Amino acid sequence: MEVPPNTPLSRDISGALAWWRDAGVDCTFADAPNVWLSPAAAETPTADIPQSRPMPVIKAPAVPEKPRFGGDHATWPQDLAGFQTWWMTETSLDHGSSAQRIAPRGRYGADLLILVEQPEVMDNESLLSGPQGKMLSAMLAAMGVSEENTYFASLLTRHTPMPDWQGLQQTGLGDVLRHHLALAAPKRIIAFGGAIPSLLGHAPSQSLLTSVKIGDNDHAIPLFSALSLDALQRAKAKEGLWRRWLEWSGTIAA
Repeated sequence: MEVPPNTPLSRDISGALAWWRDAGVDCTFADAPNVWLSPAAAETPTADIPQSRPMPVIKAPAVPEKPRFGGDHATWPQDLAGFQTWWMTETSLDHGSSAQRIAPRGRYGADLLILVEQPEVMDNESLLSGPQGKMLSAMLAAMGVSEENTYFASLLTRHTPMPDWQGLQQTGLGDVLRHHLALAAPKRIIAFGGAIPSLLGHAPSQSLLTSVKIGDNDHAIPLFSALSLDALQRAKAKEGLWRRWLEWSGTIAA
């Protein structure tokens, strides 16, 4: 049916078309999908189209395992005299010159074992022969302890500025320490230095370490933990050490 021009209906249709054109709609739309490509075109091989490939897996280079502190446990000396000689020559204990090493000193089964983190800077021929050793000698005299019946040991073979205690612990420093203590078999131990308790199995969340079990013996050796000898140069630190020592030694004597 033709719609006569200039009629209300034709004006309505023209207005509607003009409205859609102004809105940007100038094509017809349908809900049903259309196949725009012919079946032959849709099945065209895609050999010329580059195919995606999996990204190659890049492996990080293997990190070499750190050598064990002290080397193979099976080669460790089984007597104190042999250990003291091994301490001065075993390369895995210290990669520097063996001429600068300081040996532990003392006899088997001593009444007291003094354990420090490392030799002091001024140590030359014997462990704790410098200024810290002189202060320690005065302390032992005040405590009524004979140096002749005391064993002196250190964690390291030489004085080492800023040691990596965590790395040394991970590579077996604590195992060597326990073996050394088992061979020395002291009746009591005084440990000077904050790095020592953790090497003997003391967790920070626990109370102060007061004894340690070493070797295959279930007997616990009384242990007195103290600040480093360097830190004990302060008068307040000495006062606190002396008060704790009196309490500890009184408990041990009882």
